[in-house]
Amino acid sequence: MYQIILLFLLLTFPAMASDYNLYKPNNYSVKNLDLSERILFILDYSNSMNEYLDGKRKVELMIDTMRSILPKLDPSVSVGLRVYGHRMGFTPIDSCRASSLIEPISSNNMQNINISLSKLSPRGMTPITYSLKQAVRKDFLGFNGKKHIILLTDGGENCDESPCKYVMELIKIRKDIIIDVIAFDIDNEDDLSQLECTSLVTNGKFYNAQTAAELVKSLNNSVNTIKNVEAKIFKN
Repeated sequence: MYQIILLFLLLTFPAMASDYNLYKPNNYSVKNLDLSERILFILDYSNSMNEYLDGKRKVELMIDTMRSILPKLDPSVSVGLRVYGHRMGFTPIDSCRASSLIEPISSNNMQNINISLSKLSPRGMTPITYSLKQAVRKDFLGFNGKKHIILLTDGGENCDESPCKYVMELIKIRKDIIIDVIAFDIDNEDDLSQLECTSLVTNGKFYNAQTAAELVKSLNNSVNTIKNVEAKIFKN
C-alpha cells in the first residue's frame, strides 16, 4: 500500500509543480505588459548654453523652466534625464561621446532630476545623434509602451552625424519612439531643418523657441500629453 501511495505522489507532483509555474506571477512578464508612457528629457549642456538671452544664461532659463514643470507632473509618470555637452573630451571623438544618463527612467523621480540639474555646467559639444542612439539602445531598454523623448538644444549636431538620417532609419524598425524637439535660440536654417525632421519623422512635435517665454510655452506643450502644467520663469 505504501508503495502505491509513493508512486501516486511521484506521478502527480510534477504536474502540480507545472501548474504552479504556469500561474505564478512573473515579474518580467508584468513589466513587459506595462504599456504606460515613459519620458526621457535630453538636455543641452554644451558650451553655447553659457550665452545670455533675456538677461540670463540660457542654461539658467532651461533649469528654471524644468524646475517649474517637474513638480507638477504626476509622480507616477516614469521620467528620466540624459544630458550632453556637460564635459570636455581629450579628443574630438571623446567630446562627441559626452552624453550621460544622469537619472534613469523611473517614477517619483522629479526631485532627483531637479537636484541633478544644478550639478552640471555647460562645457562641450553637441552630440545629439549619439545621445538619441544611447537613449534608444540603453535608456529605454526593458520597457514596452510609448517612449517619449523631449530633446532641448540650442544648436545643431556638430559631431559629423545627422539626427534626421538616424531617425529615418530608426522608424523602419521601431514605431514606439516619439521625439519632441525644442530648438532654443537657433537661427541656422540647416540646423533647424535637421531638428524639425528629427521630430516630425517620429510623429513628434517641433518647437522653435526664440525667447525665454517661448521656451516655457514649448516645454509646457511638450509635456501636455502627460499632464497639463503651467511653468513660470523665476527671476533673481
